[in-house]
Amino acid sequence: MNVIASDSELDFRSLLDGLDHPAILLTPDYQILANNQLYQDTFGEITHGDNCFRVSHGYDRPCDQAGESCPLLACTQSGERERVLHIHNTPRGREHIDVEMLPLKDRKGKLRYFIEILKPVKNASAEISSEHMVGQSPAFNHMLELINLVASHETSVLLLGESGTGKELAARAIHDTSPRAHGAMVTVECAGLTDTLFESELFGHVKGAFTGAVNHKPGLLESARGGTLFLDEIGDVPLTMQVKLLRLLETGSYREVGSTQPKLADFRLVCATHKNLLSMVEKGEFREDLYYRINAFPITLPPLRDRRDDISLIAQSIIRKLNPGARYRLTGSAVNHLQTLSFSGNIRELRNILERATIFAHSNIIDESVIARSTTQQPGMSELSDTEEHLNYPDLKSSETRYLEELLRYCAGNKHKAAQIAGISVRSLYRKLAE
Repeated sequence: MNVIASDSELDFRSLLDGLDHPAILLTPDYQILANNQLYQDTFGEITHGDNCFRVSHGYDRPCDQAGESCPLLACTQSGERERVLHIHNTPRGREHIDVEMLPLKDRKGKLRYFIEILKPVKNASAEISSEHMVGQSPAFNHMLELINLVASHETSVLLLGESGTGKELAARAIHDTSPRAHGAMVTVECAGLTDTLFESELFGHVKGAFTGAVNHKPGLLESARGGTLFLDEIGDVPLTMQVKLLRLLETGSYREVGSTQPKLADFRLVCATHKNLLSMVEKGEFREDLYYRINAFPITLPPLRDRRDDISLIAQSIIRKLNPGARYRLTGSAVNHLQTLSFSGNIRELRNILERATIFAHSNIIDESVIARSTTQQPGMSELSDTEEHLNYPDLKSSETRYLEELLRYCAGNKHKAAQIAGISVRSLYRKLAE
C-alpha cells in the first residue's frame, strides 16, 4: 500500500474502506481528497478539498504552525509512517485521537499522498468525565501517548510518579485498552504487607498450610488469570519476597503456600511506585534483577503542578464524581486560585480540597472565598498523635497571622480583596494586622 502506480489506477474510497479504522486521504498540501465510511460514521460528513487542520482542529494553519506536532510534516521529512496523539473536534466534543500517518509514493519514490488513520482514544477524556483520566496539557498527552503505545503489547509497565498522580487510573487505562481487557485487573497493595501475608495473598494457600489456614484459598494470581496484575507501591515489597516475585516473572509459575504442586500463571504485569527504585537498588534495598524485570517500559506520571492547564477540567470532573446529583459550579476566580497552589499531594490533594469546598459552599456556586477557606483549614487537634505534637503545634494566633500574610501576598497587598476572601470586614483585617 506504500507504493502507487498512478492517479488513474487509484480508487481512493476502496483503498480507505479496506482499513479497520476511520481514515482520510490527504495531499502534501493538507487537502482532504477522500474518506472511508468508518470516518463518516465516527466524525460525520466532511467537505473534500478542505484542509485537515481546519476540519480536525479549527485551525487556519497547519498544526506545526499552531504549536502542535504535525504528523504529515513529520511523515514528509522521514518518508516513513509517523504517529502522534492529538485532540480533535468531534461531534461529541473534543476527543483524544491516536493519529497514524502513512506516506504513499509513486514508483519513482515521490510522495504523492498520505493516509491518515484516526483511532479515538477510549481510556481518557479531553472533556469533563467522572469515569476516565482527563486532561489536555502537553504533559498529560505525552503520558497518554505512551500508555496507548504499550497497551496492546504484553510488555511489563512500571508507572512512576509522586503520590496522588493517578497511577491506578493509568494502570486501569492500560488494562482496558489491552487484549486482556476481557479479564480482571487485580490490584495488590504492597505497602504494609508482611512476607507471609504477601505470599499468601499473591500465591494463595492450601488448607493446613499454617495456623489459621482452615480452608483452601486461591491467591490473587488466580483471580488475575487472563487479565492484569497491578502491584501498587512495589518498592515496599520485602526483600525476601522479591526473590519469589522474580522467580514468578522468570518462570511463569508459582506454588501456593503449603503446596508442592506448581501452577502456571497467566497475567500482564503493571507495577507502580512513588519511590526511586534505582536509588534503592544502589542501597541494596531492592533487587537489581527484579528492577530490570519490571522496568521494561517506564511511564512517568506528571505532577499536578506541571498540568496547571488541566486543573479546571480535573476539578470539574472530581466535583461531578463527588456529587453526581448536585450541580456545583466553579467560578473562574476559584479555578485561578487553585492554579496558584503547589499541590504536593497532587490530584488526591485537589480532591480533598474540593470535597471540603462542597461542604463550605452555601449554594451550588464554589467561588474563590470557598476555595481559600478549603485550603487553609488546619487539622483538628484530635488528629495529633501524642503530647509532643501538641506542644509543637502552632497556636491559633500564629496560624491566623501566617494565613493573613499568605492571603495578602496572594492578593498582591489588596486588603479589600483579602478581607473579602477571609470573610471579615476590612476594619477587622486592619485590627488583626495591627495586633
